[in-house]
Amino acid sequence: MSADTNLMPIPGAVDPVPVPRAVKPRADGKVDLVGLSKDEIRAALEVAGLEPKQAKLRGKQIWHWTYNRGVTDFALMSDIAKAQRGWFEERFVVSRPEVVEAQVSSDGTRKWLLKTHDGHDFEMVFIPDADRGTLCVSSQVGCTLNCRFCHTGTMALVRNLEPAEIVGQVMLARDALGEWPSQPEGRMLTNIVMMGMGEPLYNFDNVRDALKIVMDGDGLGLSRRRITLSTSGVVPMMERAGAEIGVNLAVSLHAVTKEIRDEIVPLNRKYGIEQLLEACAAYPGANNARRITFEYVMLKDKNDSDEHARELVRLIRHYRLPAKVNLIPFNPWGGAPYECSSDERIRSFSNIIFEAGISAPVRTPRGRDIDAACGQLKTAAERKRRSAAA
Repeated sequence: MSADTNLMPIPGAVDPVPVPRAVKPRADGKVDLVGLSKDEIRAALEVAGLEPKQAKLRGKQIWHWTYNRGVTDFALMSDIAKAQRGWFEERFVVSRPEVVEAQVSSDGTRKWLLKTHDGHDFEMVFIPDADRGTLCVSSQVGCTLNCRFCHTGTMALVRNLEPAEIVGQVMLARDALGEWPSQPEGRMLTNIVMMGMGEPLYNFDNVRDALKIVMDGDGLGLSRRRITLSTSGVVPMMERAGAEIGVNLAVSLHAVTKEIRDEIVPLNRKYGIEQLLEACAAYPGANNARRITFEYVMLKDKNDSDEHARELVRLIRHYRLPAKVNLIPFNPWGGAPYECSSDERIRSFSNIIFEAGISAPVRTPRGRDIDAACGQLKTAAERKRRSAAA
């Protein structure tokens, strides 16, 4: 049986589900230096034939050109000897994901349909606001979790994205926004949320390694306070995420009872609400200055009653969580089994939480006209596949 058809039990609405496919080597045989740590770049240069002292020097120079200047062409790395640039070009590449399609919403939101070097589609979204610009980054091609309200979650998992493909999304956005050389002030891209396609904690090592490069002061230089990792509740990995990555935590909660959460977030059957909230209470670094965000999609007549709001307040208080709640109006898609709660119902839900002293803003839907809103990262990829097959 091939690796593509091998099966293993992973929590979700359908069990078992396919194991993530192995990543195929690049067709050109070159080593991609994006996504490698400084030590890994130096080691790659040594393996290719440079002596250690030379590898250390060239590695440092390549790191600077790659992450500080945004350069992808060895010929432009002016402090590397001309004769040596061709040697690098033959063996290595400084990559970006391939852009299949780029769209801009009427509200300024940008969405990119991207392709991996081995031909798989995934998406990223940039959301500009007056005081910040947030990049929504994908961690997998597809998803295993099958959350019933999420269009992205109806995709099969294809494979994990590698560190190069995760870091590459940030670098591609910097390209598009003209934000090289890298600098801490005056950026349009100020924040990153790991909320795109996939469950980041099911691709832990690659997400961790990519975010370390993003946070490196000599790399992309984005503060960990500006990065949020969202999980649907992979409880065993949450403490490691806090200890080894240390970014802000967001949890896709979406329900306050076992029955409802089992239905709309099937991972709850594996790790229940109580386990999840205990893991939130133990999350390293969580405090009133770095609150945990609970994401809560508003589904008509499903999870949006005043009783549900009061139970949410009770749970946050019971577990003594430094928390805020993001209320997300449901973003519809063809065949969705739910409807969005009414504006009046959402306001009532929000008011109950606010009156308990917990922040509960209603997220303004962004990019709906280009299917870039929360839970919609599937449509463009599917449309492209259908048109190619036609």
